[in-house]
Amino acid sequence: MAYATLAQLKDYLDIGQDTDDVLLQALIDRAQTAIDNYTHRNFEAETETRYFERKDLDESGFVLEVDRDLLTISTLTNGDSDGTNIPNTEYWLVPRNSTPKHGIRLKVNSVYSWEFDTDYWVTVVGTWGYSATAPDDIVQAAIRLAAYYYAQKDSSTFDVTAVVEAGIIKVPQGIPKDVQIILGPYVRQGLA
Repeated sequence: MAYATLAQLKDYLDIGQDTDDVLLQALIDRAQTAIDNYTHRNFEAETETRYFERKDLDESGFVLEVDRDLLTISTLTNGDSDGTNIPNTEYWLVPRNSTPKHGIRLKVNSVYSWEFDTDYWVTVVGTWGYSATAPDDIVQAAIRLAAYYYAQKDSSTFDVTAVVEAGIIKVPQGIPKDVQIILGPYVRQGLA
């Protein structure tokens, strides 16, 4: 599901006809991809299986650091050759008091420890994403960015230097500044 709907974008642009619906939907999709790439996040839930190695453990050896935002785990399988499932009573998602989650911490009193036998990985089947649905400000950023892309189709140049006396203004390339301001707090830190 897209962060913004076609109806939301058409309402924002005050478009009543259906002539450009295919283009507008493509621009919504393009805006969503740009937002994901800019923030290094996905703002809607996806069920997926991901695999992790010994190098993904933190220094303590208790926390498996995951490479995407994690919402829930349906199955956690240790990296041993037996494929041992670790029950949800044996671990916490971290951080405990905030979202999104970025790690799985085995409890100190757990009977399990992370194992990584040859050719085996810890397998996490779960729901991945920053949130189940896009937050309202991400929806607004998607609408605004898609509208910006739509305006580009009628422009012959999109990086014009400002000459106010001549009636020329600068329209910068890339993501508009107001969208960058919305997205700034969501940029995932610490990515190599």
